[in-house]
Amino acid sequence: MPELNLGSGTLTAVAVACGTLCGLGVVALGYGAVRRSEREDRPGFLPRVIARLPADWTTRRVVIVVIAGVVTGALTTWPVAAVLTTVAMLTLPGLLGPDRAAARRTERMEALAAWTEMLRDTLSAAAGLEQAVLATAEIAPAALELEMRKLASAVRSGRPLPTALRELATDVDDPLADVVVAALIMAAEQQASQLAPLLGELAESVREQVAMRQRIDAGRASVRTGVRVTVIVTLGMTLGLVVFNRPYLDPFNTWTGQVVMAVVGALFAASFSYLSAIGRIDEPLRLISPASAGTVPTAEPGGAS
Repeated sequence: MPELNLGSGTLTAVAVACGTLCGLGVVALGYGAVRRSEREDRPGFLPRVIARLPADWTTRRVVIVVIAGVVTGALTTWPVAAVLTTVAMLTLPGLLGPDRAAARRTERMEALAAWTEMLRDTLSAAAGLEQAVLATAEIAPAALELEMRKLASAVRSGRPLPTALRELATDVDDPLADVVVAALIMAAEQQASQLAPLLGELAESVREQVAMRQRIDAGRASVRTGVRVTVIVTLGMTLGLVVFNRPYLDPFNTWTGQVVMAVVGALFAASFSYLSAIGRIDEPLRLISPASAGTVPTAEPGGAS
């Protein structure tokens, strides 16, 4: 049997590789031991990704979009067209259509301001806070009707008012609602005076936020209209070329053409993402988050007024 002669350089390289692998193995074992409990508490990668997807991406919609993408790819024989069609059908309706989430939040903010003013007026009539909450919950605006009914039911069942108010903040899930609820909780726990004027100021602040959002939405409407026109013209021109002048698009039948199509599609996607990002309003941090619903900022005795 012939002998395998390895030079000193080869032996050194093998030794370094073995040492590196052993070191990485030790690091991996240590990291796994330290992070094991945290990994058990945290959801997996796939559930976290699914949780971040838009709520309107239902299973039925995703299946229909994927089928449409496959059909497009089969008809055009362009794999990139199948991918672009799938992505466009998933994202463009939310970008180009009416911003229902913003409209719903504005409506809920207006309802919050109206309910706060109801509380202020009821407290001004010398009613107690719990009685005022029960009285106004029955006639709350429609946008907060379900949350207010749940609040009234919790109070009537004997649950402490601060606990019921914290649950209300979790249900409404809005930073401005947290401010109003925090003021009510401090008043309930510390018997704070002058709550009615404070509620009036909070209601005025909420209405100013609503007016600001309406001005922003009006400015965004022109941008969304321009994007709609651009998308409709582009898609119409592409569809017209495919149907009436297919030989004009023959260069896309090559791999180079597919790469060019992918680059153009990526540029369109980047531009639409940028338009969506500049129109997004960053929400302030919540005072009462679901993770810490049992705690709320408290003031020193006598400091809430």
